Amino acid sequence: MVKLAGYSQHSTDSRYNMESRRQSKVASVLQKAFSEVLLKHGSNYYGNTFVTITDVRTTPDLLVARFYMSVMDPNRRQAVMAALKENSHEIRRHLGNKLKSQLRRIPELEFFLDETLDEVFRIDELLKQDKLKGGNSNEEA
Repeated sequence: MVKLAGYSQHSTDSRYNMESRRQSKVASVLQKAFSEVLLKHGSNYYGNTFVTITDVRTTPDLLVARFYMSVMDPNRRQAVMAALKENSHEIRRHLGNKLKSQLRRIPELEFFLDETLDEVFRIDELLKQDKLKGGNSNEEA
């Protein structure tokens, strides 16, 4: 592959480092359709818990889609993930109805809990504590 100066084959999106353009497009279409399915049917699966889709990744053969989910209620995370996994066939059917004209085959669905936001809050809290400790020691000196 020849690289030209100033030419970038892909955007700066980190998804392109590991996925092809087709995978990225399919993931984007799946994420949009899945969010619509959750808006319409999500309360049937997990009640009123606030759930977001943080990322969607597909395998190179496009036969498996991995959905990374963020659940805001820490006490309901495992229950929500279990409900999604339990209803994955029904969710896949809803996706199939929405995407039948766009995708030849609807991938198998896998759900994973994304705890990135929790880590951000935890690190932020540690930095605040460190700043307070550092601020108190400067006052004493």
